Amino acid sequence: MADTNRSQGHPRLFSEFTRGLPATARKEILERWWQPHRAAVEGEIRARMRKGGVVLHLGIHTFTPVLDGRTRAVDVGMLYDPSRAGEVGWGLQLVDVLRTGMPQLRIRRNAPYRGISDGLVTYLRRQFPPEGYLALELEVNQAHVRPGAPGGEALRERLAELLGSVLPTPGA
Repeated sequence: MADTNRSQGHPRLFSEFTRGLPATARKEILERWWQPHRAAVEGEIRARMRKGGVVLHLGIHTFTPVLDGRTRAVDVGMLYDPSRAGEVGWGLQLVDVLRTGMPQLRIRRNAPYRGISDGLVTYLRRQFPPEGYLALELEVNQAHVRPGAPGGEALRERLAELLGSVLPTPGA
């Protein structure tokens, strides 16, 4: 498939399974899955912004524990753009909540990626002003949540509980 969190042209847009497909097949994947997903997210944000107030967009992703032969020393990462004060405030608050609620895990700010690295929210930040659109990304190490991972379900539940304790209710 195609990673909906990557921009067209990104070297890791397509998976190892789809990267070698003919151009027509890759184009079809983008048209059928990638473009509709991104358009739906952007459309929802536009609709909410028209209603006024601030949109807080939390993207949740997983990352591979080892990339290019290097083990990543992160269990959970919170990504944000350090130049956007609202994102910094929310990002730091969520990191504090996660560290307090799950002290056994390595919770990092802007890791394993930089908060301004290529991604859907990076694109959306160019579409929407910082006073109306705040974007955070929660990155969870796949070692903790892949099928059969010990404690995976408990971690997912604890993350949802902790995030729900501080995040505004959607649509509120």
